[in-house]
Amino acid sequence: MKGMEDLGRMSPTSFQRWFFLFTAVMLLIAIYMVFIWTPIERNMGVVQKIFYFHVASAWNAFFAFFIVAVFSILFLVTKKRVYELMAGVSAEIGVMFTAIVLTTGPIWARSAWNTWWTWEPRLTTTLILLFMYIGYIMIRNLEMEWQRKARLASVFGIISFINVPIVYMSIRWWESNLHPVVVGEGGGGLETAMLITLIFSVFTFTCLFFVLLQRGLQVEKLRLMVSRIKAKKQEQMIS
Repeated sequence: MKGMEDLGRMSPTSFQRWFFLFTAVMLLIAIYMVFIWTPIERNMGVVQKIFYFHVASAWNAFFAFFIVAVFSILFLVTKKRVYELMAGVSAEIGVMFTAIVLTTGPIWARSAWNTWWTWEPRLTTTLILLFMYIGYIMIRNLEMEWQRKARLASVFGIISFINVPIVYMSIRWWESNLHPVVVGEGGGGLETAMLITLIFSVFTFTCLFFVLLQRGLQVEKLRLMVSRIKAKKQEQMIS
């Protein structure tokens, strides 16, 4: 449609449709691996299964906010509306994954630490991260000229990303007896089957992120197209 060239293609490509099916199959395999193939952890029991969704969601929340920062920079440099839309959709997905992290975390904590919540470094910085990106989304929904609003949101999105490495490093920088390092330097390690399932779950959730990003961007483009048509009709009626 004329006037929408700056937003790129409106409908999904054949690759995107096949990728959606691929992701759906991967999700089914991941569920099988988590609940059937992977052994039950000796000390924590079946509640440890939540670990695979918890870590995969945390990784994708970090990745989503990285995408927000990248496309915010691209928007500030090029002023292309599509980059601002991608950053906005990615922020919404990141908030969703962060909410999953902050939901599955207390369920796991109740079993492991005998408490639903504690103000330890990882949980506290993650909660702050959630509030920062809710603030970013609120800025994008302010009633003002879209270019000004997009510039303000882009700057806030870039600044907010500073908190992502702080969340990741929080249990290494500040002492936390409750939130142990599991993967990486100083980690306690995982059994082979658990590690394979964790990697597969993270990869599958990353595929899900790209599916949600594509679908969300399509919805945003359609919404923008409708608002432009509406504005044009109103101008014609006034004239």
